[in-house]
Amino acid sequence: MKQNYLIEACTTSVTSAIEAQKGGAKRVELCDNIYEGGTTPGYGTIKTAREVLTIDLNVMIRPRGQDFCYSDIEFRIMKEDIEVCKQLGADGVVFGILKTDGNIDIERSLELVNLARPMSVTFHRAFDMVPDPIKALEDIISAGADRILTSGHKNKAFDGIELIRELVEKAGDRIIIMPGSGINEDNIRNMKERTGVTEFHLTGWKTVDSHMQFRKNGISMGSLSQIPEYEIKITDAARFERIVKMVED
Repeated sequence: MKQNYLIEACTTSVTSAIEAQKGGAKRVELCDNIYEGGTTPGYGTIKTAREVLTIDLNVMIRPRGQDFCYSDIEFRIMKEDIEVCKQLGADGVVFGILKTDGNIDIERSLELVNLARPMSVTFHRAFDMVPDPIKALEDIISAGADRILTSGHKNKAFDGIELIRELVEKAGDRIIIMPGSGINEDNIRNMKERTGVTEFHLTGWKTVDSHMQFRKNGISMGSLSQIPEYEIKITDAARFERIVKMVED
């Protein structure tokens, strides 16, 4: 029997989500602030994405950037955002919560999982910040999540390929291991063959020049001046389609 593979597109706009769908993505992860690792997108973005997409829509639940140890008020925000996603018809949510010692916050994770149902739950790359990935795997399984998004405890998933393979073996059919970070047409086949994963997470971006004709030089709207003000990253539907075919062949 031919194995079915699923490619999830990491998108930061409804426009990118539409392009990913055109390129053959089976699911979209919708987030904001990608340069901080992704945060929860706005209500209007989620609502519009759900209205225009026919593929599955998973939404990032992360109230801020930086670490994954959240205050009571931040945890309250996460619960409110999950309720919004459920009301708007999202298919899944994506979150991760750690304790101060770096281990999985099982109690809070379980509370969010139960709140999210019947939506699917992905535990995101907070997993890559834990001290013991095998213990964290078991903790996330006990919290009831459906999948783990991981780069194998490296900045790029291909560099963490051996841990990803080990996680797939230890997880069995109890949870899905989905590699993400730096996956592209140069390494996705190798990742598939060496790890046994069946789901992949990637951007498939291209850079588009801004439509602005007048451009104010010497001023940056963000704290990172190296991020271009007049370049926009958007999913490349044609590139995404090529990558999908590479996995399915």
